[in-house]
Amino acid sequence: MPPNKRTRVNQQIRLPQVLLIDEAGKRVGVVPTPEALRRAQEAELDLVEVAPNLRPPVCKILDFGKYQYDIAKSQADQRKKQKGRDIKEMRLGLKIDDHDLMVKSKKVSQFLERGHKVKINLKFRGREIAHRELGSELLERFLVSLTTKHMVEKAPIMQGKQLIIVIAPVR
Repeated sequence: MPPNKRTRVNQQIRLPQVLLIDEAGKRVGVVPTPEALRRAQEAELDLVEVAPNLRPPVCKILDFGKYQYDIAKSQADQRKKQKGRDIKEMRLGLKIDDHDLMVKSKKVSQFLERGHKVKINLKFRGREIAHRELGSELLERFLVSLTTKHMVEKAPIMQGKQLIIVIAPVR
């Protein structure tokens, strides 16, 4: 449980008994709260309620400041790992030049190498919508030009005047 305003420490724990885990991580058992507080004071540490929903609640003898720091670090690591899951977007037009298509395919390949998913939007303008087969051919050419191994996560689908496909890197 992350430390927050509800994490009870030392004198804030008011229940008559707690399940105590000592500073070495060894389970002591169910003890009266005053005895658990006394043990924490003897060890010059804090009595921290780590599982308040259990009966009796689980309390550990540890340094509360270090506990907060460790929890904050692990949450930061989790956030850092999640950032690789972004969906990048690349927009194409039906009249795109071959060189521009190659530049965009290189950029999409870089996204895939970094582990990002890529959503490719092919936008039809005006009367171009009548030539959907040209859009499918362009998307096919684009996918073949990618240098990074990829898989189609979401097949091409028309949404309004856009042909949309989602690709992901092969793990």
